[in-house]
Amino acid sequence: MSTVLTEGLRPGEFIMNEDPGNRSREAVTIAAEQVVTPNMVLGKIAVAAGVVVTQAFAGTGNGVLTVADPAVSTKVKDGDYTVVCVTAAANGGTFRVEDPNGKSIGNATVGAAFDKEIKFTIADGATDFVVGDTFTISVAADAEDYQYVPFNQDGTNGSEVPAAIAIYGVETGVGETAKITAIVRGCQANGNCIAWPSDITAAEKANANQALEKLGIIARY
Repeated sequence: MSTVLTEGLRPGEFIMNEDPGNRSREAVTIAAEQVVTPNMVLGKIAVAAGVVVTQAFAGTGNGVLTVADPAVSTKVKDGDYTVVCVTAAANGGTFRVEDPNGKSIGNATVGAAFDKEIKFTIADGATDFVVGDTFTISVAADAEDYQYVPFNQDGTNGSEVPAAIAIYGVETGVGETAKITAIVRGCQANGNCIAWPSDITAAEKANANQALEKLGIIARY
């Protein structure tokens, strides 16, 4: 009776070609308690403790914006968030919050906590806010302030956004992180050799591939 042997994916098997000089590769930190297999798509999450947040204000009102502790979620991006008054009101007001890419992530109401990528509360002051008053919240998140986890299309912590493809696999324990090499940009990949979540749908995979394309990682099938 013959025996059928099935070979798993070899590290880096998905790489068809990449940018010269190791430009496509980075050493990324895998978060604790993760199982990463070779050629797996990864998402990245911010480590709030390492992120530095500062703020500035320009306008008429003299209310105060106070950031929460922690001031950011795992989905925070590096750069400047703008918090702009779009509706003025006596002893109140509504502010539109935009991420560093200029994308709206919701509205903040004076006196109520805003709890998304950045977390803060705007207090009313003696002088009311007017339309156009702007807080700028600057997030300084360096590469070491992010850790990588397996891509999860159903995640809500940043893991739902493809950020890299692992070349090698690793398993981390409780309180333990590890460095591995991953492709983060500039690569043509064999889509049939990419390790995706077992429950991903065709539509979800198509969306993930579009996100990888924005990084310059093109999946070929």
